[in-house]
Amino acid sequence: MDNRVEISKKSNLKTITRPQDLSGIGKLPPQALDLEEAVLGALMLEKSPLNDVIDIIHQPQIFYKEAHQKIYAAIQELFSSSESIDILTVTQKLRSNGEIDSVGGAYYISQLTNRIASAAHAEAHARILVQKYILREMIRISGKVIQNAYDETTDVFNLLDEAESELFQIAEGNIRKDYETMASLLFKAQSEIESAMQKEDGINGVGSGFTELDKVTSGWQKSDMIVVAARPGMGKTAFVLSMARNVAVDFKHPVAIFSLEMSSIQLVNRLISGEAEIPAEDIRRGNFSKSEFEQFFERTKSLSEAPIYIDDTPALSIFELRAKCRRLKQQHGVQLIIIDYLQLMSSGGKGGNREQEISNISRSIKEIAKELEVPIIALSQLSRSVETRGGDKRPMLSDLRDSGAIEQDADIVCFIYRPEYYQLTEWPDGTPCNSQGEIIIAKHRNGSLKDVRLKFTGKYAKFSDLDGLSQNDFMYNAGIKPNNNLGEDVSSFTMPSKMNDDSSDVDPF
Repeated sequence: MDNRVEISKKSNLKTITRPQDLSGIGKLPPQALDLEEAVLGALMLEKSPLNDVIDIIHQPQIFYKEAHQKIYAAIQELFSSSESIDILTVTQKLRSNGEIDSVGGAYYISQLTNRIASAAHAEAHARILVQKYILREMIRISGKVIQNAYDETTDVFNLLDEAESELFQIAEGNIRKDYETMASLLFKAQSEIESAMQKEDGINGVGSGFTELDKVTSGWQKSDMIVVAARPGMGKTAFVLSMARNVAVDFKHPVAIFSLEMSSIQLVNRLISGEAEIPAEDIRRGNFSKSEFEQFFERTKSLSEAPIYIDDTPALSIFELRAKCRRLKQQHGVQLIIIDYLQLMSSGGKGGNREQEISNISRSIKEIAKELEVPIIALSQLSRSVETRGGDKRPMLSDLRDSGAIEQDADIVCFIYRPEYYQLTEWPDGTPCNSQGEIIIAKHRNGSLKDVRLKFTGKYAKFSDLDGLSQNDFMYNAGIKPNNNLGEDVSSFTMPSKMNDDSSDVDPF
């Protein structure tokens, strides 16, 4: 039958079409109930696919049918208790949970095993169920985004960040949990303790490559925000670059560096200087022979293979940082993130004074560290109050610039201090301090406080363990050639500070 109705041209109306009968036609959420039944039946029929399926389907909500969710939850409970899994034990577990009737009774559970002949394809079926679940979650998130997008009071950047966060959680297979039981947390803690016991160096986090520092911190821990602060010229960038090199080259851990102050090429030149032990000013001027140039490639081979990812986007906002960190974590599995430096970031256009903006940035960095479960090292400037103090001008927590929120949010606060910067020639204990720096751990939420001394080689802009300090390194910053007749007595020499050096070409910081 033709549904069109012709209307006279005199009526100035166009041809209209009657709507078709759409009864029984509509949209259903992505699902595969037959595969859900097959997977549950396979788990109760054979033991072989159990470990693989449990690993793939990590939560009952992946099943579409509520009864199937309850049955799978019972299977998970039996698995966690190391009990056998079959139709009898699952039925008993559901009965003890008071859910046997809501899933269809014992008869329905027994029928699940009758609908399959083999459990050979259980893993493949489980992966399809996960795909269906991801599609349902994407529909849920998209609907939520559409609804909020029509609300004019919604902050567009918050909406975008929330959507990306939820999509990232789906991609990672790590849907946010409301809580964890004490039993599961104790199991995780015991596993970490056992892992630490098996390591001779006691490092259970991301090692910095500085022996004494790692002894205090046990390595940078997951979810920690570490603030490294110092006055300009103390060597903040040199310190984190030396550490990034150690982490990526020696330990093979991927590292991400966000440099808001220096370009990526400048950072690479510093890494080359430290790795090939070529003075930074010689690299800038191309001041080395052909043979040294050939050695340059050989010495930097390990650096070229290092998993270091540098982003030199200027005026990076916290929103951009979060998005980029998520992608780096997902694509490259980064285990350490470095930000150089915090005060150059923006909060993404939110109002308020500078102190409120820094507070928001600091809090967001801590949230990113916790979300991605990686340590984040954020460099920070110190206020000028350090310079106006008398004595040795050692930094304190109150010197952190712009906001006390940095101190509050950080799990560890470290200061870099080099006495020779202030024309001092020895440490308070009377030992010479030239070519040395001190990492002052002023706050350590989960450990002790300690001052760790490191060797600083100015011509290479490089920090390293103090044990390898040579006489040549000791004399370099003073511009004095080593004298082999000096013996052990070098305390009588007065070392000038680099603050008195007016040459801008040789500033290694």
